[in-house]
Amino acid sequence: MIDLVNEILATLCHNKLRTALTGFAVSWGIFLLIVLLSVSRGLINGMEAMFSSRDNEVITITGGWAHKPYKGLKEDRPITLKDGDLAVLASQNGNVISEVAAEIQSDSAKIMTSKDYLTDGYTGVYPAAARISGLTIAEGRFINQNDLNNKRRVIVIHKDGAKTLFGDKYAIGEQVKVNDLSFTVVGIYQHEWTRGSYIPYTTAKSMAGGSDEVGRIYTKVTGLKSEEDGKNAEADFRATLGRQHSFDPSDESALWLWNRFNDYLTTSAAMNGLVFAVWIIGLLTMLSGIVGVSNIMFVSVRERTHEIGVRRAIGAKPLSIIKQIMLESVAITTLFGYVGIVLGVLVSQLIGMIFAGGEDSGPQILKDPTVDIAIAIQVTVVLIIAGALAGLFPAMKSLKIKPVEALRDE
Repeated sequence: MIDLVNEILATLCHNKLRTALTGFAVSWGIFLLIVLLSVSRGLINGMEAMFSSRDNEVITITGGWAHKPYKGLKEDRPITLKDGDLAVLASQNGNVISEVAAEIQSDSAKIMTSKDYLTDGYTGVYPAAARISGLTIAEGRFINQNDLNNKRRVIVIHKDGAKTLFGDKYAIGEQVKVNDLSFTVVGIYQHEWTRGSYIPYTTAKSMAGGSDEVGRIYTKVTGLKSEEDGKNAEADFRATLGRQHSFDPSDESALWLWNRFNDYLTTSAAMNGLVFAVWIIGLLTMLSGIVGVSNIMFVSVRERTHEIGVRRAIGAKPLSIIKQIMLESVAITTLFGYVGIVLGVLVSQLIGMIFAGGEDSGPQILKDPTVDIAIAIQVTVVLIIAGALAGLFPAMKSLKIKPVEALRDE
């Protein structure tokens, strides 16, 4: 074994420049592969973090405009969702709906204290809104069922809004004015892009004069396994509400649907395709280095023709010669490949530090773009296989050397 190691080292040192240039090509290919894999992993982690913070098995329904005439009704009619639609959807689509919620928005309302005011308005919601929107409660609580039942004047505001309204003062339990009505702050939340304030749905409905109009309906769907299931659920909802509001179910402009379940499946498939593409790009980049290693081994076989002839003449088995040449190729590929791995890991950590942010920095595009043990094992296997393939053809050529002709070779 020691002799084999010495022979490999002698081969590497025989022509240092040639070995270094070829090794650089291998290292560069592995380096790019590691960096690309770490970046793709960071994108996937960021996507998973975003989707995990909210409920993805949700189809959101908003009223639109009926552009097709239907049963004597003219086109270009507004379709306004009503309170009664919640019960209709739940009863007629119970096979895919496990929960229905709604919201009412008032964009013009001011939320005031003696210190300052907010102009983001408020949204009347059900308790499920926190889970659906991915809100993180930093202090206090969110709207609960008792708030709805008793039409309580309670409000949940964003932490930035709390800072504006109360400064450094502890906001939970404090009073704010909403349309000249006093509300008690019961919760402070944080979110990357949402900044609005939330009050109980029933309270918002009372403030709207008891109107039964609904701004948006959220349906928690269940039992869906594919995009086709998601599309079928959308079609069922359109058919149900089409009967309720007298519009053609095929008129897609009558309702605006946001299918988070299908969005999640599409994004996940895209991320998997990204990883596959990264591997292809990385392996193609490595190919130039592998060809260089193979060329080195061809030259090495040519330069050692006499040595191989002597070994064959004294009884060396073909397998031993093949093994030596292939191990030399694997050694070159692995040695310089690990140089690329180390540099790639360092760069991926640097990228992670650049894109890392605190809780106030907003959503992270790249989250923890590091190389885990699974990727390291996969790259190691690629290196070994690539090295073996790079040495296979030179090794097969060495077997064609006839001992008599090799001994005459100068």
